[in-house]
Amino acid sequence: MDLKNRKDIIFLVLAGFFITNALVAELIGGKLIQFFGLFTQSIGIILWPIVFILTDLINEHFGKDGVKKLTYITIGLVSFAFIVLSIAIKIPATPFSPVNDSVFITVFGQSQWIIIGSILAFFVSQLVDVSMFSLLKNLTGNKHIWLRATGSTLISQLVDTFVVQYVAFVLPGKWTINEFITNASWGYSFKLIIAICLIPFIYIGHGLINKYLNKLSDAKI
Repeated sequence: MDLKNRKDIIFLVLAGFFITNALVAELIGGKLIQFFGLFTQSIGIILWPIVFILTDLINEHFGKDGVKKLTYITIGLVSFAFIVLSIAIKIPATPFSPVNDSVFITVFGQSQWIIIGSILAFFVSQLVDVSMFSLLKNLTGNKHIWLRATGSTLISQLVDTFVVQYVAFVLPGKWTINEFITNASWGYSFKLIIAICLIPFIYIGHGLINKYLNKLSDAKI
């Protein structure tokens, strides 16, 4: 197996985790939970930091063009999933179906504002993350992975959190501005804490990828 094939395998694995996390976060996003009684968030918030960590790993090894293409593909697949769900909701269930229409709509019938907000926030924040990561990489070279990963996440998560919650909850009138600022601020802080805790996994992932690629290089020497 040559180096190109190994890189292709790595990209496919990272892309698979990336798309899966993004799609699952969207599908479970309609469930709101409270954290420590302080703020309300979509349960999908748990998975989004992983998406951004994967973004940084892909950016590190495949460049911003790879991340942008994957972002476009993910948005297309998420949109396709919601279209299929919308069609499924319109088709009535049989009387003996174990999942009736009411339950199905409750689980999958997310507000259009939530769908629009999440897709828009994902698109914008991904582009911000890629741009910031590339800028920081130009400044740091191959050193300080934690700095460009954390720095890009710091900005992109700010955009993601405030955009999605404003579109999903403020525009349809579900939250006041004060509720929005409180929940978005706490949500942003929570994301940052998770992202910082995941920094060691960036180094682990980076090391495993380099080790996998270097095995072939060592074999050719």
